[in-house]
Amino acid sequence: MVSWKSCVTMLCLGIESSCDETSLALVRNGRVVNQKLASQERMHAVFGGVVPELASREHLRIIGPLYDALLAETGLGPEAIDGIAVARGPGLLGSLLVGMGMAKGLALSLDRPLIGVNHLLAHLLAPGLEQELMFPALGLVVSGGHTQIGIIRSGFDFSWLGRTLDDAAGEAFDKTARMLNLPYPGGKIIDALSWFAQPDTGLLPRPYLDNRNLDFSFSGLKTALARIIKENPRLVAPVMEQEPNIAALASSRPGLAELCASLNWSIASTLGVKLRRAVVLYPEVRALIAAGGVAANSRLRQELAEVADDCGLRLIVPSPELCTDNASMIAYTGSLYLQRGCAHGLDLDAIPRGRPIPNDWVQVS
Repeated sequence: MVSWKSCVTMLCLGIESSCDETSLALVRNGRVVNQKLASQERMHAVFGGVVPELASREHLRIIGPLYDALLAETGLGPEAIDGIAVARGPGLLGSLLVGMGMAKGLALSLDRPLIGVNHLLAHLLAPGLEQELMFPALGLVVSGGHTQIGIIRSGFDFSWLGRTLDDAAGEAFDKTARMLNLPYPGGKIIDALSWFAQPDTGLLPRPYLDNRNLDFSFSGLKTALARIIKENPRLVAPVMEQEPNIAALASSRPGLAELCASLNWSIASTLGVKLRRAVVLYPEVRALIAAGGVAANSRLRQELAEVADDCGLRLIVPSPELCTDNASMIAYTGSLYLQRGCAHGLDLDAIPRGRPIPNDWVQVS
């Protein structure tokens, strides 16, 4: 029988491999002991997006050395680990399976409890590593693969209220960057360029607002951008540079910074409208939690602050390094479940994007 340790003493290993970041972390008492992360940005940049087969191969190559480095830097042996948490989805199936295999192997060999973590819930709970969370809360996950609004009543009770019907917000950023011959991931480049101009609020639509629901659709925005770029080829960078000089790029391509600022405004404003609708529908919420890679966007953070202030909510957003995929959020979320006596067996399965994550853990103690 597994002995469940208290919040103060449990050392939880987290493993994250849902997309193009390989990460392992150790968390104790709600704080990060150490984390190792290997990004595949440069590998996928030439393709303008993540290539699933290459991603899974790179996870397989690097995950073992990262684990060894994590333990070496902390001076701990494998026997010090009390529980193992792994991202089970949503994500790229091949990538998820690499992390899942590592987690199961360690759980079996060390005789430690295993818990599969909902990657999106982990994003929303990630700020708990830095500050106190407040419930009930509205949660916004906005990234390259997901744009979803949910209501979080606790770390164990949450449900989705709306999601993207096609492209996610981060995908709109990345596809725009590809059309402009800017490197992947495009969101941070577009955000940097946006600082050199004011948005033209009449240039781009705020998509899918002519309704009463909380879902999103950014495919129409992408179509509008494609038309503008086709009609204005001067906006396209002549050469794709891995680390472009933002100021030089903005000055050499008239209208580029304005287009980027307008895109930032369109996406952030659209998200703001839907969040305000959600507050009206769920007046009991006390906080707004935003997470995911796009939550690092400067214009979106401004919009979130305005929504929270207008609606009387506490805004909870993690630091930029916790916005991207990372194992610390997996370890933190997993430790909450393990401390409650929840665990999975070795038959735990990975869940790819597009399928709901079941609450199929069992109560061990």
